[in-house]
Amino acid sequence: MPIEEGAKFQISQEVQRNFNSAEFLTVTSNNGITIQFTLADGKGYGSMPVDHLNYLLKRSNLTKITSKKALLQSTHSTEENIS
Repeated sequence: MPIEEGAKFQISQEVQRNFNSAEFLTVTSNNGITIQFTLADGKGYGSMPVDHLNYLLKRSNLTKITSKKALLQSTHSTEENIS
């Protein structure tokens, strides 16, 4: 699966501790070998090999956000869990 710049991924609860407790990751650059990303809410940035990102996707540790509606629903459900 090609990973485009600007692609957004939701980070599962199990691995959020590895991403500064961020809920989302946005790809800022992809050179075919390494991707660079930023974390939601200004929680940081980083890079990883494309193969590792594909591994995280395969294990469902990351889920690609395909629409803004899905992003809003996941944020809304998180707020409901807090209440």
